[in-house]
Amino acid sequence: MKYAKLKAQPTFNENPFVEQAINDIKVVRKTQVVRPENRDEIQMITSTDGEITGYTAFMRFVELDEERFAKVYLSQFTAFWELTKPAIRVFGYILSILKPKQDEFFLEMDKCLAYTKYTHANSVLSGLAVLVECGIIARSNSHFKYFINPLVVFNGDRVTFAKTYVKKKKDKEKQDRNQLDLFQQEALRLSESPLKLDS
Repeated sequence: MKYAKLKAQPTFNENPFVEQAINDIKVVRKTQVVRPENRDEIQMITSTDGEITGYTAFMRFVELDEERFAKVYLSQFTAFWELTKPAIRVFGYILSILKPKQDEFFLEMDKCLAYTKYTHANSVLSGLAVLVECGIIARSNSHFKYFINPLVVFNGDRVTFAKTYVKKKKDKEKQDRNQLDLFQQEALRLSESPLKLDS
């Protein structure tokens, strides 16, 4: 399969995958109740007159691996089927630099070359082009800044990320409407004020 050069790929101001991600991310809500094996283990908080005023809380500690990780989603795994060797190596580098809860990354060529063990930037650029064409990443308008497709891979909680994105977008739309209203008011004020000519 022949891939287009990286420069031939489109660029974006914002992550082009996010709108689809918001529609496609499936949210499952689970409630977890932690109960002690023995009811006597519940400690009651009592006041000086002997009235029960509440109970102590139970905490559950979960052990986590300290090693950095990113989630690759099985539903989009077919995106990896056509990857070339350079694309796989570059993708490995991307996974190593992905920051939690962020949908973008900056590619530093020297570090990417060191990670992939390539000696020429052309191999990295070729790998990037394949990743873009397979819909795993997208180019931005800024040099060496790329967007990650959160439907394919993400470091962190996609639901929180999607909610934050929607909130930011609503806030921006509200701000844009307010700015437009100010401009409209100013235009209206100018149109209603009498025109003065210098004599």
